[in-house]
Amino acid sequence: MAFHADQLTLAATAADPADRRASLFRESFRGMLERWALGTAWALTPARLRGVPPLLGMVLADGMAPDYALPDPESALEKPAGLCGVVHDLSVPTLLNAYRRGIYPWAHVGPLKWWSPPQRSVLFFNEYHIAKRLRRQMRQGQYTVTFDRDFEGVITACAAPREGRFHLTWITPRIMRAYAELFDAGHAHSFEVWNAAGELAGGGYGVALGGMFVTESQFSRETNTSKIGMTVLNWHLAQWGFGFNDGKLMTPTCRDMGFREIPRRDFLDVLARAQRPPSKLGRWSLEEELGKIAEWQPEKA
Repeated sequence: MAFHADQLTLAATAADPADRRASLFRESFRGMLERWALGTAWALTPARLRGVPPLLGMVLADGMAPDYALPDPESALEKPAGLCGVVHDLSVPTLLNAYRRGIYPWAHVGPLKWWSPPQRSVLFFNEYHIAKRLRRQMRQGQYTVTFDRDFEGVITACAAPREGRFHLTWITPRIMRAYAELFDAGHAHSFEVWNAAGELAGGGYGVALGGMFVTESQFSRETNTSKIGMTVLNWHLAQWGFGFNDGKLMTPTCRDMGFREIPRRDFLDVLARAQRPPSKLGRWSLEEELGKIAEWQPEKA
């Protein structure tokens, strides 16, 4: 997906939010071809090839007799691991109900699918790890962090190509529009990390529901900026009484921060207990300075 500076300029000057998002949330024809080529190649790698026939079978069966009900997360296939249905609706009520069930939409190419992986990457806040180098960086005062100031800029940056990597993203214009609507409804949130020049240097976004926060994606344009933002986010979630941060699938960065994998059944149990408040609907704002958050000792909470 290709996003260019002229698109961002046009978006910044658009008076109508719908026009602004139409400018931001789009994919070039070349970007779409690249996504399909890389997505198909990714699906056909030896580690994933066995999952292709069941995936095609589910999509074909759904095409012949569409099932608009949200699937049972425990009915997910073993191959591909966690696939449990085809997405027909990305409205705000449907997405919220999906998260309550422990499923989420995802696909590089083809129809969107519902997923419930057998292992879930979860952060319990007393297990969060803040590296010494990151603490020093947070104390230096080079960055400021905000919540919900530039959701559109954050999700666009999360979808944009990363330097030195093949560009394969699941954050398509359809996904961007759906989560922007969740943001408008007060359920999706962004965190922004700004450098001294006032430029967006890193950030991420996710969904808050009851006592659960689901981290959808992050990006960094400068060293450790997404980790700075995540530390600020997790400090606030812990202070506000949230139960955990759901990272969905494990990544090396998440593992370094203290996320750990738990089986699907355990995740669904934790999720059921987190359906209660504190669901913080609406725009969020910071409640502590970055330097003080750098002194956070999660294990002592």
